Amino acid sequence: MSALQRTDTSLLGRWWWTVDRWTLAAIAILLACGGVMTLAASPAVAERIDVGLFHFVKRQAVFLSLAALTIIGVSLMSPKGICRLAILTTLGALVLMLMTLVFGAEIKGASRWLSIGGLSLQPSEFVKPGIAVVAAWLFARQRMDERFPGIQMSIAVYLVTVAILLMQPDVGMTIVVSVVWGTQFFVAGLPLVFVALIALTFMGAGVGAYFTFDHVQLRVDRFFGPDSEIGYQAARAIEAFQHGGILGRGPGEGRVKEVLPDAHTDFIFAVTGEEFGLLACLVIVGLFAFVVLRGFAHVMKRDDLFVLLAVAGLLSQFAVQALINMASSVSLIPPKGMTLPFISYGGSSTLALAIGMGMVLALTRERPETGGARYEH
Repeated sequence: MSALQRTDTSLLGRWWWTVDRWTLAAIAILLACGGVMTLAASPAVAERIDVGLFHFVKRQAVFLSLAALTIIGVSLMSPKGICRLAILTTLGALVLMLMTLVFGAEIKGASRWLSIGGLSLQPSEFVKPGIAVVAAWLFARQRMDERFPGIQMSIAVYLVTVAILLMQPDVGMTIVVSVVWGTQFFVAGLPLVFVALIALTFMGAGVGAYFTFDHVQLRVDRFFGPDSEIGYQAARAIEAFQHGGILGRGPGEGRVKEVLPDAHTDFIFAVTGEEFGLLACLVIVGLFAFVVLRGFAHVMKRDDLFVLLAVAGLLSQFAVQALINMASSVSLIPPKGMTLPFISYGGSSTLALAIGMGMVLALTRERPETGGARYEH
């Protein structure tokens, strides 16, 4: 990339000099950390279920490579192209989510996965970046033309998405989608009365989920009874952080991965804490914070409402998912079964996050002009 000159007018040359290279570098480091942590955490899990010692390592290497290519490919697109991609992604994800209710295999009481060509796909992962951009476009369109029913259409898309998610059921994903959509609605200028009404609705829905879904009730009970039998994974995760200390036990020396069934996915942060210590955990937290804060700093300089809402939604989604995973690993909240972005093993999650971060990079690209900079439209 260093060979590309500022005068290079090729597609790749224009991309290199207009994309936020610091954010790109931070994402690349997260992808590298994901490869290292999958190598550290997954062999013990693979050996336990007898699928080959490096089964997950090889698969995640493919997923991370595809993610890197996806981020670059999506970041080359214009805002109009991002909007079209989001519409197609949302529609495709909703159709596939409906198919999981009929053809999906039931795992841990939920039907969220489709088997396509021998590969497992979780369509709900892909609805997250899609709906964030679609909602942003609808909100912005109504601000430009009050006759356009953007708010009503956004509410309809949100309700359809949440209804399908709860039919699977996937309460964790519902929470993320709701937080992102609510954040965008607020930024778009929702009156405070409606903000309070939506907040009360979300809290009521949370209480209802506890009494409606058994797995939600179990996870909440696990949180309030960490020493009980159902709190086994959370208790082992806390022990892992305690054993790791500041510098960790060393690569490959951790023990929590030998007893946690989700050590390579939901509780990979605990493996990081045990083997690499508190400092490594803080580096990962810092990388997430850097990506989110730098993205907001860039987009706040723009006067394009669509770009502002879309990037706010995508970054909120990225931050909320990371916070939920890390908070559940240290028992600050009940476990949600959510991956740590780019660190945890998982093809659907990794590729969906790559689409989302590629969209952020595309929407925050700059174009030098006389008197300032603008987005490429």
